[in-house]
This record gives sequence, C-alpha cells and structure tokens, in this order.
Amino acid sequence: MTDLKNDVLTIIAEKGRVEIGRLTPDARLADLEIASLDVIEIVFALEERFGIEIPFNANDARKEFDTVGDVLRAVEAAVSKSAA
Repeated sequence: MTDLKNDVLTIIAEKGRVEIGRLTPDARLADLEIASLDVIEIVFALEERFGIEIPFNANDARKEFDTVGDVLRAVEAAVSKSAA
C-alpha cells in the first residue's frame, strides 16, 4: 500500500470512526455510517495533511464522495495537480 493511500485510509478511519480494515475502494461511506459532517472533517484533514485543495461541495458530499475509492481518487488527483 502506498504512503498516500495509507494516509488517506488512516484519516478516513480516524475521522469516520471506522475500522481501517473495512475501508475498501468500493465501500460506500453511507454504508460505513460516516456522517456528512464527518466527510467534511475528512476533507479538511486531507487538505491539511497533503497541502492540497479538494474540489468539494458540502451540499453534494454524498454525490462527490460516495465510496472510499472516490475519496482516494480525489486526493490523488489533487496531489498530482499540486505537484505539476
């Protein structure tokens, strides 16, 4: 597992209060019982950790970040963009 992926999963697990072993790419945040306020905290923590901005609309959080994989892809894209 890459450091980036490990860091993202660790933050999701901590802020969402979910066991890290349950965080598979296709796991839906709603099924993991991660509340929308927790998603906002996750986004802020990820932005701070990686020094990035994640395009995010709190009103449509469930549409943008339906799965753990969605969050991973958003972070990877933002990190790639900031490195360019």
